Amino acid sequence: MVRTTDSCERRKALTALLLAFVGTLTPPARAQRARPAARSVEPSAKPRLVVLLVVDQMRADYVDKFRFQWTGGLKRLVEEGAWFRNAAYPYAATETCVGHATISTGALPATHGMISNEWWDRDLGKRVTCTADPTVKNVGYAGATVAGGDSAVKMLLPAFAEELKFQSGEGTRVVTFSLKARASITMGGRTADAVTWFDPSVGAWTTSSAFPVAPFVEEYARAHPVSRDYGKTWAPLLPASSYLYPETAVGAVPPSGYGAAFPHPLRGKPDSTTADALFYSQWQASPYADAYLAQLAEAAVDKLGLGRRAGTDFLAVSFSSVDYVGHAFGPRSWEIQDILARLDRDLGTLFSDLDRAVGKGNYVVAFSADHGVVPIPDDLIKSGREAGWLNLAEVRARIEAALEPFHFAKPIISEIAATDLYFAPGVYDKLRADPAARNAVLKAIAAVPGVAAVYGAEELEDRPATRSPLRTAQANSFFPARSGDLLLVPQPYWPWDSSEPGKSRSYGTTHGTPYAYDQRVPVLFMGYGIRPGEYFASVTPADIAPTLAALCRVTLAAREGHILSEALEKSQPRGAGAKRAPGSSTPQ
Repeated sequence: MVRTTDSCERRKALTALLLAFVGTLTPPARAQRARPAARSVEPSAKPRLVVLLVVDQMRADYVDKFRFQWTGGLKRLVEEGAWFRNAAYPYAATETCVGHATISTGALPATHGMISNEWWDRDLGKRVTCTADPTVKNVGYAGATVAGGDSAVKMLLPAFAEELKFQSGEGTRVVTFSLKARASITMGGRTADAVTWFDPSVGAWTTSSAFPVAPFVEEYARAHPVSRDYGKTWAPLLPASSYLYPETAVGAVPPSGYGAAFPHPLRGKPDSTTADALFYSQWQASPYADAYLAQLAEAAVDKLGLGRRAGTDFLAVSFSSVDYVGHAFGPRSWEIQDILARLDRDLGTLFSDLDRAVGKGNYVVAFSADHGVVPIPDDLIKSGREAGWLNLAEVRARIEAALEPFHFAKPIISEIAATDLYFAPGVYDKLRADPAARNAVLKAIAAVPGVAAVYGAEELEDRPATRSPLRTAQANSFFPARSGDLLLVPQPYWPWDSSEPGKSRSYGTTHGTPYAYDQRVPVLFMGYGIRPGEYFASVTPADIAPTLAALCRVTLAAREGHILSEALEKSQPRGAGAKRAPGSSTPQ
């Protein structure tokens, strides 16, 4: 009995000891069980603010050429962000409206319908811009009177910002800025809260009756008139030894009032003593305009409290000045190198303001460009390269001469808009029914210096599978109701000259072709949910909207773009701590 009692006591003691030991494990065990509950909220986590930044006419190679001189925001994007080094548009119509609509919707122009900055409207019998809308009226800020009417009515798909606002149901604000209506409008879509652009004819910040008038823009425009920059001089920021190219760009066509080389005074007409229309045009082609846009963005963040409420807000800025400078001075110029160095500083200030106001790691930035640019042909020729200008007036003249024996009624051609050729009503149908006449036209076009290929509309409909990259690019740009009857493809380094016969060009170079110098652009992401590193897969700017949509748990209508999942964190974002180790392309 004693042994039995002792055995029972020992069992009781062991049981108590075991319970006590298990008790010591209970708090950690409960903590471990709590972690899955914490993770369960991660799929609904979103960035507080989406920031879309587009640099108008920024070639991809600018990043490699100039980044070692950057110290601010562009440097931060490269060093802290996900850098897609093999990004290019897969279409031919590399223009501003097209690029911004592609970035915004995640679709290609054959789907979203914005095929060019402007096109020939067959029903109206005139050129129309991609944002022209006769049912609305533009509205000037700070008491300015402006003309015209612009909206997103011609976009056939909603922008990511529209879907974010519609699907979130959490009071999302959408704010966009640019010097150009076609950039600001396509980034914001139809339901944006503030869409703002600049009208240089009167020097006014502008919106339209399609969008709300934003009180903070009115306040800022009155307190900071652009005219305050009158009399400033744009001089080089960097030491002369830092610039890669000749001080005077070969073949440049500077804006009126600018010289061929630095410095560039912003003083309008020679007899002006105050801001005039020429001054506002000069201001657009200067770094002061980019700085103003960045400051407007900072004001929006502060005045509206963007990124500081429940839900996700959207802020987009398109920096247009690089495009104006690039058209004038070309990619091999002090001016391009200098304006990017200054933009780097402006973006550094903007990111610092976002860090303060929203919190580093609480916002995501997507950065890209709408197109690149061809080197100035005169510069290429001087270097011994094959280059030149495809003269559109000569194309028209040769077509009309080729059809003389066939007795076609005139007019034969309604318009040649960039590389889209629109015949007068009924002419193209008649050409297709007359092989001899059609062949005469094609032969005449092929004889014009600088023409590489010509495609008929019927060859591009339904985006046929083809081994020809040129034909595929043209098909991706083709929208039957808006595109031309014939589509011209220039030879490499032969941009088109759209100037009137007998008049000199107003630009040094241009863009809008299916070649790498126009198609390749930077694509970078930084911030919330982004895995830093350098990525070399082939991507397009159409992938930007789907990637942002994935971070924000939003569904887009289009599926032509893809989610860049390799650059997304697989778990809760690590915030600001994720950086590359020196010499590494993977985050540490």
